[in-house]
Amino acid sequence: MAIRDVKEFAHLTEADVEALGREFDQIRADIEESRGDKDAAYIRRLITIQRRLNVAARVMMFGSHRRELWWAGAITLGVAKILENMEIGHNVMHGEWDWMNDPEIHSSTWEWDNVCPADQWKHSHNYLHHTYTNVIGKDKDVGYEILRVRSDQPWHPYYLTQPVVNALLMTFFEYGVSLHDLDIDGLVKLRLEDPEEFKQKFLDILRKQARQVGKDYVLFPALTGPNAVHTASANFTANIIRNVWSYAIIFCGHFPDGAEVFTEEELENETQGEWYLRQLLGSANFTGNRLMHIMSGSLGYQIEHHLYPDLPSNRYPEIQTRVQALCEKYELPYTTGSFPRQFWQATRSIWRLSLPARKIREANQQRIDRGLPRQHGKISPGGAENASVAPAPSSTPGHPTSVSPADA
Repeated sequence: MAIRDVKEFAHLTEADVEALGREFDQIRADIEESRGDKDAAYIRRLITIQRRLNVAARVMMFGSHRRELWWAGAITLGVAKILENMEIGHNVMHGEWDWMNDPEIHSSTWEWDNVCPADQWKHSHNYLHHTYTNVIGKDKDVGYEILRVRSDQPWHPYYLTQPVVNALLMTFFEYGVSLHDLDIDGLVKLRLEDPEEFKQKFLDILRKQARQVGKDYVLFPALTGPNAVHTASANFTANIIRNVWSYAIIFCGHFPDGAEVFTEEELENETQGEWYLRQLLGSANFTGNRLMHIMSGSLGYQIEHHLYPDLPSNRYPEIQTRVQALCEKYELPYTTGSFPRQFWQATRSIWRLSLPARKIREANQQRIDRGLPRQHGKISPGGAENASVAPAPSSTPGHPTSVSPADA
């Protein structure tokens, strides 16, 4: 169930939360003070690599009539788009590199290779999502307004289509993101809060989509002459690769077991320490090597990203060590696991929550009758499903605690 009092949930006193907030503030201050040439060189080098990959892919497309060059071009372009959207675009638009005062690598000027306009993404993501993280009714990322991802959300027969809707969202993720800042709920209910603003935003989306479609399916295919159709199909494949990967990374950080949600009551008189605590409890990490983290936009460090969304992503590994130490000190959960495990937990929840509570109870009873353990969570008499409280971290210093159904 959604958390109404984050201090009570975490078993911390007001003094504890205040002290925790000061320690999180100190981490921020230390990283801000130590930013320098090494960090700037990292993002500039990555942008250079990404652009070279993009050019290489486009050159391969001139031979896209050959199967090996078609696949090489599509995969290379997919990788280039992932790098641009995740580790570069996402983080630049967060303001992680604004301290460099480079007008070309700045949140106010960067426009990414995506059908979602940058200014709309910054409002729906940087402001709404990162301010009201996992607050039901405020954070649109809780289900993206089309999925039931928490048991607190009332069930409707529409959610029976959820597995199919989820697969479509994954395949065409950038288009789903492009509609994220629109008042979709108001449109469905024929009660738009600001019809003129909705119209202007929708027109901006259409213009951005037209530019992206023109680039990937008209301009660059035309440059390859007789191979235009092959090139267009390779570009389409690259976009699907980017969409599926981006979807998987983002859902791993927000919807696996252990990522909590909150009611709007929690926002009343919320202190900085409580805000930090909400970010910690509402996010989940996944493990991987350095290349994996770069390809995921450093969102394998989703907890650290939510605590410090405007600090350089290349510094998250050292921030993680300090955050884990604080979790151990204050006996707080630190939710993490392998990428496949986190993705499976998020997907399993989406499938399961497509059913009404009665169906979930029946499925659990069938499992018990077969001698199998029941699924994670329990169904209250009123029909709501109550998520189990995540355990405190392991007593082993420096090792994160993974939260799984078996831990509940």
